[in-house]
Amino acid sequence: MSNDEVRFLPFEEAVHIVGAIQEEEDIDDATHRIFTVYSTQDKELCWFDYDEVIEDVAPSKGDKGKEEVTDYILRRIPEWVLDYS
Repeated sequence: MSNDEVRFLPFEEAVHIVGAIQEEEDIDDATHRIFTVYSTQDKELCWFDYDEVIEDVAPSKGDKGKEEVTDYILRRIPEWVLDYS
């Protein structure tokens, strides 16, 4: 494994440390959206590009689509967030 390779938390561990995933405006670009991931202590852990996630997931409409996006993000929480949680 290279030093640049990102390692992800196991899904079960991510579920326990993630308190919320919020769609928000990118503070650096008002025309851009992101998904910000917060810990159960309401600390910002990481973020995901909205357009990339939607393109990868192609979510269904309604609550099922929200579940698909949440599952996708929870499976991609980088290990380094443990330093901030």
